[in-house]
Amino acid sequence: MSIEQSSPNPSAPKPRVALVFGGRSSEHAISVSTAGSVLRAIDRDKYDVLPIGITHEGRWALTSDEPARMAITDGRLPDVAHVAEAVDGQVTLPVSPGSREVLLSEPESAPKALGEVDVVFPLLHGPWGEDGTLQGLLELSGVPYVGNGVLASAAGMDKEFAKRILASHGLGVGHYTVVRPREWETEQGRAAVRERVAELGLPVFVKPCRAGSSIGITKVRDLAELDAAIEEARRHDPKLIIEAGVSGREIECGVLEFEDGPRASVPAEVLVGEGFDFYDFEAKYIDSSEVRIPAELTDAEVAEIRRQAVAAFEAFGCEGLARVDFFLLEDGSWMINEINTMPGFTPISAYPKMWEASGISYAELIDRLLQSALRRSTGLR
Repeated sequence: MSIEQSSPNPSAPKPRVALVFGGRSSEHAISVSTAGSVLRAIDRDKYDVLPIGITHEGRWALTSDEPARMAITDGRLPDVAHVAEAVDGQVTLPVSPGSREVLLSEPESAPKALGEVDVVFPLLHGPWGEDGTLQGLLELSGVPYVGNGVLASAAGMDKEFAKRILASHGLGVGHYTVVRPREWETEQGRAAVRERVAELGLPVFVKPCRAGSSIGITKVRDLAELDAAIEEARRHDPKLIIEAGVSGREIECGVLEFEDGPRASVPAEVLVGEGFDFYDFEAKYIDSSEVRIPAELTDAEVAEIRRQAVAAFEAFGCEGLARVDFFLLEDGSWMINEINTMPGFTPISAYPKMWEASGISYAELIDRLLQSALRRSTGLR
């Protein structure tokens, strides 16, 4: 698979890209690592780049353009605070249509104009970024941005509503129950949750409903472990989802929007490293479990997963990109685990690797996403 690349006009000003990353969610470090990878690969002859990090506290900061400082190194997780240029500086995006001027405010100084931006590349993962909140801000501001809109981002982030959308379009999902915040705060509610989990059967996976990167997830093999698993997940999200365990192969497939519609990449298979019971945070980013690309599947299986990946993309009304995660069950059927509306772009992330195996390099992938965003208007579409 290949794409045609248009030659830049040397006399035309380069589009200015605001790369926004970090954020308040528990996936802060993964977002920073993703941004470092994109900074390293983006074509500087074609784009000007303005890196903007959001701290754990929610402060928008101008950051250094040094990808090496943003990498996960020897188990050390990167942080926006470590790459921010000004300790007390505050970056402000435009808040109304008609202006794309970015400002830097510092104590006891007049706001400094950093110039206009043409497009935002929101590389945030988790709540307060990937969940439609940042996308809503950019819609209000009238600033084009890479990736999915408000609804697709919000629905994809919430595992309950994601499953509801998938099931309503005839796509397979597993058995689950949802634990809402007030339910777990009464003994009667807790008893009801334990009863529903018992009906699901063991093992189950207790997950924050609106988080990613396998953060806060516990595999529960005994009902005696349930309460502790729920409390751990509640540290990341007051709303939880508890999913019945399944036996099958973990297969992922990337979807990318082309001019003629979305297409699916070659699929990948996650091979969890020895000593890990499932694909948790450490297995993903620290131990670096193997991701086999392409997955060893029959032609018929490849065709089916690609069909379902595109169907999921369309069901959510996605734009730009998504990664769809599946289980290939022992009976040969497919089950969608989740959809990721802003998949990781770290050096070990499956999404860019799947597209590289499909004929599109990392740099070409970034360029295609930016060009698509620049062509697309904000607002209803």
